[in-house]
Amino acid sequence: MTNWREIHENDCALPPGRGLDDLTAELAEALGSPDPEIRDGYPYAVLDAWIRSGVIDRERCLALGDLMAERFTDPRIEARTFAPLVLRMIVNRGGAGPGWLDAFAAWYRAEADLRGRDDTLGWLHAVAHGADLLGAFGLRPEVDPGPLLGLAAERLLAPTEYLFAEREDDRLAKAVALVLTRPDLTPERSTAWLAPIAEALAPYEYGPMPVWASNAVRTLRALYLLADLGVCAERGGRPVPLAHGEVVKARVAEVLRLPLRQAGDGIPTRSEGA
Repeated sequence: MTNWREIHENDCALPPGRGLDDLTAELAEALGSPDPEIRDGYPYAVLDAWIRSGVIDRERCLALGDLMAERFTDPRIEARTFAPLVLRMIVNRGGAGPGWLDAFAAWYRAEADLRGRDDTLGWLHAVAHGADLLGAFGLRPEVDPGPLLGLAAERLLAPTEYLFAEREDDRLAKAVALVLTRPDLTPERSTAWLAPIAEALAPYEYGPMPVWASNAVRTLRALYLLADLGVCAERGGRPVPLAHGEVVKARVAEVLRLPLRQAGDGIPTRSEGA
């Protein structure tokens, strides 16, 4: 097997005497490995560097992206959840193949295994990794932002017993905020996706909330902060304001008031729950 650590420590220079097609195929295999040291280690870093720098050209990127899109139906959870990370690298570089977005959306709204980590497989992070790709698609001017916002709402409303414990709420909120920076969004389209969330949260004004509802509330809290401060597309970058940040903040606040009344917006009677 290729020594990816050595390549990484050599500034990701191509190793002499090796064909790029073979290396790309090996990287693709590594990014679906059940071994977290392989899947989330030096192969990941080298692939990211080669895509960013153009070592892996557009034609190879598109072929790699097609393979990742197929992995959304792979029976292995580790293969499904690392596919969006590779696609995000390619989409960020400006490439997107036909069918990638549809394949991603079908997987993201339906994925049932939302664990952040597994003791054997390491990081899985379906919600967070999918959010990263959603945000990347959202910055592409040729992609309609409305369905992406709707997809985020569907992900939040899907029943689950997994409580976001590994910053999935922050990652999904950031992805939504990135989509909401699009200048072609109207105030109405910037907030319409919140309507089904508000409707779903309304019954939990008092009493315990199901796990999915708690996840949704956490995500909207993080989104409110980003709507106020702006969102950075890259780590260390300058925050970019949302296209209609004040409108989004106001609507998010309205939605959050529904399940947060118990926390201080009125004291429920004993019959309403303590």
